[in-house]
Amino acid sequence: MSKIKARKGSPYARILGVGGYRPVRVVPNEVILEHIDSSDEWIRSRSGIETRHWANDEETVAAMSIEASGKAIADAGIGAEQIGAVVVSTVSHFSQTPAVATEIADKLGTNKAAAFDISAGCAGFGYGLTLAKGMIVDGSAEYVLVIGVERLSDLTDLEDRATAFLFGDGAGAVVVGPSEEPHIGPTVWGSEGDKSHTIKQTVSWDRFLPHSRLRSSGGTPTGDVSQLPLDSKGEVKFPAITQEGQAVFRWAVFEMAKVAKEALEAAGLTADDLDVFIPHQANERIIDSMVKTLKLPEHVTVARDVRTTGNTSAASIPLAMERLLATGEAKSGDTALVIGFGAGLVYAATVVTLP
Repeated sequence: MSKIKARKGSPYARILGVGGYRPVRVVPNEVILEHIDSSDEWIRSRSGIETRHWANDEETVAAMSIEASGKAIADAGIGAEQIGAVVVSTVSHFSQTPAVATEIADKLGTNKAAAFDISAGCAGFGYGLTLAKGMIVDGSAEYVLVIGVERLSDLTDLEDRATAFLFGDGAGAVVVGPSEEPHIGPTVWGSEGDKSHTIKQTVSWDRFLPHSRLRSSGGTPTGDVSQLPLDSKGEVKFPAITQEGQAVFRWAVFEMAKVAKEALEAAGLTADDLDVFIPHQANERIIDSMVKTLKLPEHVTVARDVRTTGNTSAASIPLAMERLLATGEAKSGDTALVIGFGAGLVYAATVVTLP
């Protein structure tokens, strides 16, 4: 028999507060069209995107996260010192170590909270939310801060007609805390690594920086720059995000609708029980197709933050949630289905009660 005693946690968990930060600079499609041969009408018809936000030098991953987190903590009605863990989902924090979560936890004034980053692409918020729920239920933390944050403008190839218009920057955060009733449903999540090539970084860091790898004898660079992508000026391009649009679209529309249905079933609900649908803000055509496939009733409010925020990957769901509540399109206590999906390919869906 084990001698280990379980720590008593809360029976359930719920989202207690939400906050968001969008960079000051608003970038219309006209700016994108300076770099690609396209039109505003084409971009809107293909994605629904009209504008996006791009960060300046001061709006770092950490700075945007701190702004969003401060709002979420205030919205939850607790103090930063009560946060027991900080989970940050991002693919655009370029320092391999330390985790940006540690800087955020310190600057927010937490009491030495556990802090770590995760990389789960556009499903990252769902992954973080699931981890937070587990920590609260098993007693590892009373309150957990979950952040989705991206500076995807740093990973955008402005000469790539298929992706140049898609990405934006921003941070969204939620505080997850204890509850006497279930307000975060079971998570349906997974990965399909055989499709990992459909969304990827164009060049790995070790190939982009060939001189960082030296032979043990003589220090001769071993990297091969001959096959690296070049821009219109013949210069080596910085690593960027690329995707196979049609393959991703088909996967998102058909496979993710199935996952969304599984999340509803796991929560013991049907589409009729929903008040709000908050999918990853990848593309409005994907959102429309999922709404149709799921046969969502007309009374369900659908997040369409993608129109003015673009695709912000891990930040997109909390940012959309924050905007719906701020505008009154959704209200506290509403039942919402959230689903994220992206590079990996990975996905995560669950049903939550809005804070």
